Amino acid sequence: MSLPLDPDLVLRGYAAGIFPMADDRASDDLFWVEPRARAILPPDRFHCSRSLAKRLRSGRFTVTADRDFAAVLLGCADRPQTWINGPIEAAMLALHARAQAHSVEVWLDSELVGGVYGVVLGRAFFAESMFSRATDASKVALAFLMARLKVGHFTLCDCQFLTDHLASLGAVEVPRKRYVGLLGDALRSALDPPRPDWTSLDGLLSSDSVSASSEAAGKLIVQLLGQTS
Repeated sequence: MSLPLDPDLVLRGYAAGIFPMADDRASDDLFWVEPRARAILPPDRFHCSRSLAKRLRSGRFTVTADRDFAAVLLGCADRPQTWINGPIEAAMLALHARAQAHSVEVWLDSELVGGVYGVVLGRAFFAESMFSRATDASKVALAFLMARLKVGHFTLCDCQFLTDHLASLGAVEVPRKRYVGLLGDALRSALDPPRPDWTSLDGLLSSDSVSASSEAAGKLIVQLLGQTS
Protein backbone atom coordinates (compact mmCIF):
# COMPACT_ATOMS: atom_id res chain seq x y z
CA MET A 1 0.00 0.00 0.00
CA SER A 2 1.27 3.46 -0.92
CA LEU A 3 2.12 5.74 1.98
CA PRO A 4 0.44 9.16 1.87
CA LEU A 5 2.47 12.19 0.82
CA ASP A 6 2.02 15.10 3.23
CA PRO A 7 0.91 18.20 1.23
CA ASP A 8 2.83 20.45 3.62
CA LEU A 9 5.97 18.43 2.92
CA VAL A 10 5.41 19.02 -0.80
CA LEU A 11 5.24 22.77 -0.21
CA ARG A 12 8.39 22.70 1.88
CA GLY A 13 10.08 20.79 -0.91
CA TYR A 14 9.12 23.38 -3.51
CA ALA A 15 10.30 26.17 -1.24
CA ALA A 16 13.66 24.39 -1.01
CA GLY A 17 13.90 23.95 -4.79
CA ILE A 18 13.04 20.24 -5.00
CA PHE A 19 9.97 18.32 -6.16
CA PRO A 20 8.65 14.74 -5.86
CA MET A 21 8.45 12.19 -8.65
CA ALA A 22 7.72 8.47 -9.03
CA ASP A 23 9.11 5.95 -11.49
CA ASP A 24 5.65 5.20 -12.87
CA ARG A 25 1.94 5.32 -12.11
CA ALA A 26 1.92 2.02 -10.21
CA SER A 27 5.03 2.68 -8.15
CA ASP A 28 4.71 3.09 -4.38
CA ASP A 29 8.06 4.81 -4.10
CA LEU A 30 8.85 8.52 -4.35
CA PHE A 31 12.07 10.40 -4.85
CA TRP A 32 12.94 14.10 -4.69
CA VAL A 33 14.53 15.85 -7.64
CA GLU A 34 16.77 18.92 -7.81
CA PRO A 35 17.94 19.41 -11.41
CA ARG A 36 21.33 20.99 -11.99
CA ALA A 37 19.68 23.15 -14.63
CA ARG A 38 16.08 24.30 -14.22
CA ALA A 39 13.60 25.29 -16.92
CA ILE A 40 11.66 28.47 -16.26
CA LEU A 41 9.13 30.36 -18.37
CA PRO A 42 9.11 34.04 -17.38
CA PRO A 43 5.50 35.29 -17.46
CA ASP A 44 6.54 38.46 -19.29
CA ARG A 45 8.60 36.60 -21.92
CA PHE A 46 6.09 34.08 -23.23
CA HIS A 47 6.47 33.75 -26.99
CA CYS A 48 3.06 33.97 -28.61
CA SER A 49 3.69 33.16 -32.25
CA ARG A 50 1.46 34.46 -35.01
CA SER A 51 -0.05 31.03 -35.48
CA LEU A 52 -0.80 30.69 -31.75
CA ALA A 53 -2.27 34.20 -31.64
CA LYS A 54 -4.49 33.26 -34.57
CA ARG A 55 -5.59 30.10 -32.77
CA LEU A 56 -6.39 32.06 -29.60
CA ARG A 57 -8.42 34.67 -31.50
CA SER A 58 -10.33 31.99 -33.41
CA GLY A 59 -12.28 30.99 -30.31
CA ARG A 60 -12.05 27.30 -31.23
CA PHE A 61 -11.38 26.42 -27.61
CA THR A 62 -13.09 27.46 -24.41
CA VAL A 63 -10.63 27.91 -21.54
CA THR A 64 -11.42 27.79 -17.83
CA ALA A 65 -9.49 27.76 -14.57
CA ASP A 66 -10.05 25.35 -11.69
CA ARG A 67 -13.23 23.97 -13.21
CA ASP A 68 -12.00 20.36 -13.16
CA PHE A 69 -8.61 20.07 -11.50
CA ALA A 70 -8.96 16.32 -10.96
CA ALA A 71 -9.63 15.69 -14.66
CA VAL A 72 -6.56 17.71 -15.68
CA LEU A 73 -4.46 15.76 -13.19
CA LEU A 74 -5.72 12.47 -14.60
CA GLY A 75 -5.20 13.72 -18.15
CA CYS A 76 -1.57 14.46 -17.36
CA ALA A 77 -1.15 10.99 -15.82
CA ASP A 78 -2.82 9.22 -18.76
CA ARG A 79 0.26 8.39 -20.80
CA PRO A 80 2.51 5.34 -21.25
CA GLN A 81 5.14 6.74 -18.87
CA THR A 82 4.18 9.08 -16.04
CA TRP A 83 5.76 10.17 -12.76
CA ILE A 84 2.34 10.92 -11.18
CA ASN A 85 1.54 8.03 -8.84
CA GLY A 86 -1.20 7.66 -6.24
CA PRO A 87 0.50 9.59 -3.40
CA ILE A 88 1.39 12.51 -5.66
CA GLU A 89 -2.15 12.59 -7.06
CA ALA A 90 -3.65 12.62 -3.55
CA ALA A 91 -1.26 15.36 -2.38
CA MET A 92 -2.11 17.53 -5.39
CA LEU A 93 -5.85 17.10 -4.82
CA ALA A 94 -5.36 18.11 -1.18
CA LEU A 95 -3.38 21.18 -2.20
CA HIS A 96 -6.09 22.11 -4.70
CA ALA A 97 -8.72 21.85 -1.97
CA ARG A 98 -6.64 24.39 -0.05
CA ALA A 99 -6.35 26.70 -3.10
CA GLN A 100 -2.62 26.00 -3.29
CA ALA A 101 -2.76 24.03 -6.54
CA HIS A 102 -4.58 25.18 -9.66
CA SER A 103 -5.44 24.09 -13.17
CA VAL A 104 -6.22 25.59 -16.55
CA GLU A 105 -8.61 23.55 -18.69
CA VAL A 106 -9.05 23.66 -22.46
CA TRP A 107 -12.39 22.49 -23.85
CA LEU A 108 -13.53 21.68 -27.37
CA ASP A 109 -17.29 21.85 -27.20
CA SER A 110 -17.91 19.97 -23.94
CA GLU A 111 -14.82 17.72 -24.11
CA LEU A 112 -11.68 18.36 -22.08
CA VAL A 113 -8.87 18.27 -24.65
CA GLY A 114 -5.97 19.86 -22.81
CA GLY A 115 -4.77 21.49 -19.66
CA VAL A 116 -1.98 22.31 -17.25
CA TYR A 117 -1.77 22.18 -13.47
CA GLY A 118 0.66 23.31 -10.83
CA VAL A 119 1.29 24.60 -7.34
CA VAL A 120 1.31 28.21 -6.14
CA LEU A 121 3.71 29.42 -3.48
CA GLY A 122 4.39 33.14 -3.04
CA ARG A 123 4.96 34.68 -6.46
CA ALA A 124 6.00 31.32 -7.91
CA PHE A 125 3.92 28.90 -9.95
CA PHE A 126 5.36 25.40 -10.17
CA ALA A 127 3.98 24.00 -13.42
CA GLU A 128 3.78 20.27 -12.80
CA SER A 129 2.47 18.81 -16.03
CA MET A 130 0.25 19.41 -19.05
CA PHE A 131 -1.53 17.32 -21.64
CA SER A 132 -3.10 17.75 -25.06
CA ARG A 133 -5.64 15.74 -27.00
CA ALA A 134 -6.18 18.30 -29.78
CA THR A 135 -3.82 20.36 -31.90
CA ASP A 136 -2.51 23.41 -30.01
CA ALA A 137 -4.53 22.63 -26.86
CA SER A 138 -1.48 22.62 -24.58
CA LYS A 139 -0.16 25.81 -26.17
CA VAL A 140 -3.49 27.52 -25.55
CA ALA A 141 -3.46 26.30 -21.95
CA LEU A 142 0.02 27.73 -21.42
CA ALA A 143 -0.93 31.04 -23.05
CA PHE A 144 -3.88 31.47 -20.68
CA LEU A 145 -1.68 30.39 -17.76
CA MET A 146 1.03 32.92 -18.61
CA ALA A 147 -1.52 35.71 -18.96
CA ARG A 148 -3.00 34.73 -15.58
CA LEU A 149 0.42 34.77 -13.92
CA LYS A 150 1.33 38.07 -15.54
CA VAL A 151 -1.88 39.83 -14.51
CA GLY A 152 -1.66 38.22 -11.06
CA HIS A 153 1.85 39.61 -10.38
CA PHE A 154 3.69 36.29 -10.34
CA THR A 155 7.38 36.46 -11.15
CA LEU A 156 8.45 32.83 -11.56
CA CYS A 157 7.02 29.90 -13.49
CA ASP A 158 9.03 26.75 -12.87
CA CYS A 159 8.80 24.17 -15.68
CA GLN A 160 11.30 21.71 -14.16
CA PHE A 161 12.89 20.34 -17.36
CA LEU A 162 13.37 22.10 -20.69
CA THR A 163 11.78 20.56 -23.79
CA ASP A 164 11.73 21.74 -27.39
CA HIS A 165 8.02 22.49 -26.97
CA LEU A 166 8.62 24.72 -23.95
CA ALA A 167 11.64 26.38 -25.55
CA SER A 168 9.52 27.38 -28.55
CA LEU A 169 7.21 29.20 -26.15
CA GLY A 170 9.96 31.15 -24.42
CA ALA A 171 11.20 28.80 -21.71
CA VAL A 172 14.89 28.99 -20.84
CA GLU A 173 17.25 26.92 -18.74
CA VAL A 174 19.02 28.47 -15.77
CA PRO A 175 21.69 27.00 -13.44
CA ARG A 176 20.53 25.69 -10.08
CA LYS A 177 22.15 28.61 -8.21
CA ARG A 178 20.32 31.15 -10.37
CA TYR A 179 17.05 29.30 -9.92
CA VAL A 180 17.42 29.27 -6.14
CA GLY A 181 17.92 33.04 -6.25
CA LEU A 182 14.80 33.59 -8.37
CA LEU A 183 12.81 31.29 -6.12
CA GLY A 184 13.98 33.12 -3.00
CA ASP A 185 12.93 36.46 -4.51
CA ALA A 186 9.51 35.04 -5.45
CA LEU A 187 8.94 33.78 -1.90
CA ARG A 188 10.31 36.79 0.00
CA SER A 189 8.34 39.37 -1.99
CA ALA A 190 4.95 37.64 -1.65
CA LEU A 191 3.67 40.13 0.93
CA ASP A 192 4.84 43.21 -0.96
CA PRO A 193 2.19 45.11 -2.92
CA PRO A 194 0.77 44.30 -5.33
CA ARG A 195 0.37 40.83 -3.86
CA PRO A 196 0.20 37.78 -6.13
CA ASP A 197 -3.37 36.81 -6.96
CA TRP A 198 -4.31 33.76 -9.04
CA THR A 199 -7.83 35.15 -9.59
CA SER A 200 -6.87 38.59 -10.96
CA LEU A 201 -7.50 37.56 -14.57
CA ASP A 202 -11.04 36.40 -13.78
CA GLY A 203 -12.28 39.97 -13.43
CA LEU A 204 -11.06 40.84 -16.91
CA LEU A 205 -12.49 37.68 -18.44
CA SER A 206 -15.88 38.22 -16.82
CA SER A 207 -16.37 41.73 -18.17
CA ASP A 208 -19.32 42.21 -20.52
CA SER A 209 -17.06 42.84 -23.51
CA VAL A 210 -15.15 39.59 -23.04
CA SER A 211 -17.42 37.00 -21.43
CA ALA A 212 -19.79 36.83 -24.39
CA SER A 213 -17.50 34.65 -26.52
CA SER A 214 -14.35 32.57 -26.47
CA GLU A 215 -13.09 34.67 -29.38
CA ALA A 216 -13.15 37.78 -27.20
CA ALA A 217 -11.37 35.95 -24.39
CA GLY A 218 -8.68 34.79 -26.80
CA LYS A 219 -8.18 38.30 -28.14
CA LEU A 220 -7.76 39.58 -24.59
CA ILE A 221 -5.12 36.95 -23.85
CA VAL A 222 -3.18 37.88 -26.98
CA GLN A 223 -3.33 41.53 -25.98
CA LEU A 224 -2.13 40.81 -22.44
CA LEU A 225 0.74 38.63 -23.65
CA GLY A 226 1.81 41.37 -26.04
CA GLN A 227 2.17 43.93 -23.26
CA THR A 228 5.58 44.26 -21.66
CA SER A 229 4.82 46.58 -18.74
